[in-house]
Amino acid sequence: MSRDAVESHGVVTVSREAAAELPDGRRITRWTFGSREGVRAEVLSLGARLQALYAPDRDGRCANVVLGCESTADLFAEAAFFGATVGRYANRIAGGTLPLDGTRHQLATQQGGHTLHGGPDGFATRLWDGVPVRAGRRAGVRLRLVSPDGDQGFPGALTAEVTYLLGPDGELSLGYRATTDAPTVVNLTNHMYLNLAGEGCGTVLGHRLRVEADRYSPVDAELIPLGPAESVTGTPFDLREARVIGGRITEEHPQIRRAGDGFDHNWVLGGGGLRRAAVLSHPDSGQRVACLTTEPGLQVYTGNHFDGSLVGRSGRPYFAYAGIALETQHFPDSPNRPGYPSTRLSPGEEYRSTTVYRFSAG
Repeated sequence: MSRDAVESHGVVTVSREAAAELPDGRRITRWTFGSREGVRAEVLSLGARLQALYAPDRDGRCANVVLGCESTADLFAEAAFFGATVGRYANRIAGGTLPLDGTRHQLATQQGGHTLHGGPDGFATRLWDGVPVRAGRRAGVRLRLVSPDGDQGFPGALTAEVTYLLGPDGELSLGYRATTDAPTVVNLTNHMYLNLAGEGCGTVLGHRLRVEADRYSPVDAELIPLGPAESVTGTPFDLREARVIGGRITEEHPQIRRAGDGFDHNWVLGGGGLRRAAVLSHPDSGQRVACLTTEPGLQVYTGNHFDGSLVGRSGRPYFAYAGIALETQHFPDSPNRPGYPSTRLSPGEEYRSTTVYRFSAG
């Protein structure tokens, strides 16, 4: 595979290479950026996805802490969302029904009859165009996708961008932008699965998680929100102080059982602007990541349904709880819930969202 050095700035270097070829002859590009002894990221043009992220532990040993698959076929199937930029609407829209300005748009749906992460052919399956970028001491890649009017049933032609920037201090920022030529809805996020012990190294049950939220969204049997958010007090969803994940999801609670013996829920974040949403840590390695966002919600999914059928880049299969997703986003099914924060985007407006992952060890 050819590899080109594209840009360097300070101790952060960006390079690109041809990663794989699709059956129709199109090439997937891999962008690699980071510092030699610090955090290093790999991003694929397929799905604008974070395929790997290497971070040093307290002893300086680097490990890939993001789940990912080498098989291109898997990236179009079971692993489609791994590390991907998902949209046009992250999470679920009940029944695939989108009401907008008096018109009910029928969206493409998946199993269960709901629209998940933009539909069966959402942004995670598309090839995005990328260019190297830098800002101060940070460097990375900006990826762009044009989604036509009617794509997966969504109205309006949408132009979406996501910019990955990594600094020498181990801070990875994801900046999202979008514009439209007709009223539509937008809700973008990254669907990386983290395992701070290392990709393929057991489960995240021993990790500790803190979430800065005093309310969460209970769901029905199909993981659609039941209605107003409820207090986390007295429930396994109270993570206002760091808790061991395995201790929480083994508690007897109907919402834990409903999600497949784990978390797959939205937490309602307080405040505004870029603020801390969660902190995930692995005591054995000293690895720690703080997640900051401008979004109003955080969907936490503990990989409850992994069954060993997917094999990671380590060559080891992923079983239940092999990774945890911290998806910063607007709430599920917001277009059908007038009381939720709006996800509407109109012509002349610009959708903007920022999420930051601060990696450290100690």
